Amino acid sequence: MYPTLAAFVLLFHISTAVLAPTVLLNDGHRIPVVALGTGRGTAKESESVDQVRQAVYWAIQAGYRHIDTAAIYFDEEQVGEGIAKAIADKLVTRDELFITTKLWNDKHRTEQVVPALRESLKKLGLDYVDLYLIHFPVSTKEDDTLDDVDYLDTWKGMEQAKQLGLARSIGVSNFNASQINRIVQNSKIWPAVNEIEVNPTLTQEDLISYLQSLRIVPMGYSPFGFLVSRKTENAPPPRADDPALVKMAQKYGKTTSQIALRYLIDRGVIPIPKSTNQQRIAQNIDIFDFSLTKDEVNTINKFNKNVRVINPVDWKASPYYPFGEY
Repeated sequence: MYPTLAAFVLLFHISTAVLAPTVLLNDGHRIPVVALGTGRGTAKESESVDQVRQAVYWAIQAGYRHIDTAAIYFDEEQVGEGIAKAIADKLVTRDELFITTKLWNDKHRTEQVVPALRESLKKLGLDYVDLYLIHFPVSTKEDDTLDDVDYLDTWKGMEQAKQLGLARSIGVSNFNASQINRIVQNSKIWPAVNEIEVNPTLTQEDLISYLQSLRIVPMGYSPFGFLVSRKTENAPPPRADDPALVKMAQKYGKTTSQIALRYLIDRGVIPIPKSTNQQRIAQNIDIFDFSLTKDEVNTINKFNKNVRVINPVDWKASPYYPFGEY
């Protein structure tokens, strides 16, 4: 009996999947060094959030074992459906996956954290997440106006979530060095991860060095920066056709986007590329058969302008606004 075409295609995808290496977190768990990002930017504004379901499935098919979502992305349900289908189709088991989600700003009080995570787990269809992050140090009320909840109180709720087994690892996102230090000085459990924006125009060298000195793993969102953005007025270089990046891409037989992702990997940062295009999803994880030289990493570092793709300036009045320092 011969396999059907669909079965052959599935077997081909599985056999050619690129599995990302893992690194050890400071709590003893291991994390894959590349993740599919979801949320805004995964499904374009003109597309349905249902695109996320298919993107997650394609990502797992291509070898991704790490999926990054958040409560505020309003796609946890679709992420969960993509995961469930991949498990049902025997592409992967739950234990082989690493799922990250995040606590939004309006659930920062200690007693709100565990219920918020339980709600995320219900949407995801999971018993636990591998990593739960405080999305921002800034707290807001339900109407999006600023609140004044100390993120140390939020962290107490995060510790409870870990102790209950609802999150295997806990961490933060968009925290600066002094905020990280304050948690370290005042908590029993240190953050395992700080998810921050990292790309050629926002290299974050000082913050990344500080995190690594504490064995806190940096994850990097918006890893392409303004690489493909021609609509953003006065956006700084590099673009996808920048001569320096093109030279590296030609040397390694890769695209300039793959060079940007490998740049993060070679700095010890976990990139979180977003896409709903099956070919691009596979391309974004095909970055483990080469490494950039130190000189090439330094060349990309020189593009730094400390310019952010994501910069919520409406929160500047918060005492916990994180972007005034490294």
